[in-house]
Amino acid sequence: METRLLLGHRGAPRLARENTLESFTLALQNGLDGVELDIQRSRDGVLVIHHDFELEGVPLAELDWVEIRQRAPWIPRLEEVFELFEAHPKAWLNLELKSQPPLSDGRERALVQQLGSWSGRSRAWVSSFDPLALIRLRREGLDVPLALLCAQEELLELLPCLGVQGVHPHHSLLSRERVEGFIERGYFVVAWTVNETRRVRELFEWGVCGVIGDVPDELKAARD
Repeated sequence: METRLLLGHRGAPRLARENTLESFTLALQNGLDGVELDIQRSRDGVLVIHHDFELEGVPLAELDWVEIRQRAPWIPRLEEVFELFEAHPKAWLNLELKSQPPLSDGRERALVQQLGSWSGRSRAWVSSFDPLALIRLRREGLDVPLALLCAQEELLELLPCLGVQGVHPHHSLLSRERVEGFIERGYFVVAWTVNETRRVRELFEWGVCGVIGDVPDELKAARD
């Protein structure tokens, strides 16, 4: 994986509605290296891009794709994102799989199948807050890197058990020593959600390979 990647948090959420094709396009047009986005599954098995588990108070997992598109026409399918990124052959894609443990509705297998048929998967990796989802993805034979998302210190204790290649902590959990420790153990480190140029520079100095943020100009200023 490349280093010093600048990724738009759900695209460019301060320029357009988050997790939409417009938001992803604006993030790339404004000079970012790629985007982070959220994946959910509809009742009929369609992988859709949306952060929350509910839409208008109804669980997304209880709505068919047609109903989702009728209620929220701005929500894209994962295939539409892949089509968009075909026009940006150097852009990176961090796919966050949303999941509610302990049960699975098959979203891990569906994601493995869709990624397996996408020619751009060498520029992608998958992250999740759900350790069980990460284990399922690995067991399904996912051939892109996996990363554990975390906002709590204690979740980091699970890292050796998961067979992942990366760790994505909230930036407040990181110090130079912790980043160096992750790297020594062979993990790539991506921090979220970082919206201050000074903090982005500091994280890059410590060795993180990517940062996720809401403001393209703040991210780009750190690298420039």
